[in-house]
Amino acid sequence: QKCISEAGVASRRAAETMISAGRVTVNGQTAQLGAQADPETDVICIDGRPLPSRAPKRYIMLNKPRGYVTTMKDEHGRKTVADLVRGCGARVVPVGRLDYNSEGLLLLTNDGDLLNALTHPRHEVEKHYEVRVRGNLENIPKLAEPMEIDGYSIRPATVVTIDRDEISAKLRLTIHEGRNRQIRKMCEKCGLEVRRLKRVAMGTMPLDPHLKSGAWRELTNDEIAYLQDIAADVQENL
Repeated sequence: QKCISEAGVASRRAAETMISAGRVTVNGQTAQLGAQADPETDVICIDGRPLPSRAPKRYIMLNKPRGYVTTMKDEHGRKTVADLVRGCGARVVPVGRLDYNSEGLLLLTNDGDLLNALTHPRHEVEKHYEVRVRGNLENIPKLAEPMEIDGYSIRPATVVTIDRDEISAKLRLTIHEGRNRQIRKMCEKCGLEVRRLKRVAMGTMPLDPHLKSGAWRELTNDEIAYLQDIAADVQENL
């Protein structure tokens, strides 16, 4: 299923369905789930047709706007990030997620190994956000304290106040995990309402300041090398 996915034919889940249905063969033999294959030396066919050559690796930076879900298809008919990168010429998938009302830096790729390394739960890359909050502003320091979210003890966040008035504050908040709606749930625990949430960097890679909301671009060679170095470190420590 990894070979099928990397060839850009279908997702891994869809590929598993094809294999279970007996539609996939390797060197003329019906494939089984969990079997190994090398697209460079083995002949992989779907419904008797050879698997196309592996799709070139693509690495994309998207400035996600609010009002889009971070998925390639939505059963509720909402707009997805797939709509924004449809013209990129490859089947890419998001690295992690940003919720419907969040915006900013989102990476997409068809490099399965890099995707798995960057989202591995034990080694997720630091994520930096700008967050506008309202509510009990005296509780802002509590965001940096140990906290439990959905039964999981998250690592303490780093919180810096960028500006503040009597009713709201703009924060720079760095987290280490990427749990579902993590920052919103952290703020809720501290009596704070999130008015705007924007991811501005992953690790030391910032969102391109020239990238307009809803626009995307290919990563530079230096940016790709940076991510590959992170992925290599993850693999060494597994």
